[in-house]
Amino acid sequence: MTTYWVAPVTLQGRYVRLEPMTEAHVLGLAEIGVGQDFWHFMLYGDMKTETDMRNWVLDILKRVEKGTDRPFVAIHLESGRVAGATRYLNIMPNDRGLEIGGTWYGTDFQRTPVNTECKYLLMTHAFETLRAIRVQLKTDSRNERSQKAIERIGARKEGVLRNHMILPDGHIRHSVFYSVIDSEWPEVKKNLENMLRKY
Repeated sequence: MTTYWVAPVTLQGRYVRLEPMTEAHVLGLAEIGVGQDFWHFMLYGDMKTETDMRNWVLDILKRVEKGTDRPFVAIHLESGRVAGATRYLNIMPNDRGLEIGGTWYGTDFQRTPVNTECKYLLMTHAFETLRAIRVQLKTDSRNERSQKAIERIGARKEGVLRNHMILPDGHIRHSVFYSVIDSEWPEVKKNLENMLRKY
């Protein structure tokens, strides 16, 4: 049996529960994710049908078997609805580092506490349970909304990887990289808690 540094786990806060992604989540994810324009910034191509979403979920779940990814579905506690998805990726146990990414939410859950609390839960688990020393985040250089959201939580901008990825539509993406390291986590944690108190 394979032992993973990042084992399956459910993380729950006041507003959201992050549970391990399964194929059973496809319908809920399709209901909020199909046809959204944020897919233009992501590596998977447009999600136009439930079948597209199923294929996306199955692809992400294959990465779990390799130990590189650990995906979650965000459940909005008040409504019981699927709010979106996020995951740990680029998991590097030997270097005690990982990335938080592949994050998206349905329009009803954008500009709500959902994303802030998801980041809080994922970072708390990474730094305080897994004892990570680095958590990185990245986004498309065109996605200013995402950059502002990452900067707002207190992650530090490290730079831009130019011509970093070719997206399914042929666009050559520049990626903006951010990180939080273990010595910065107490301040970032306090910032996230202050942000959550405002809701």
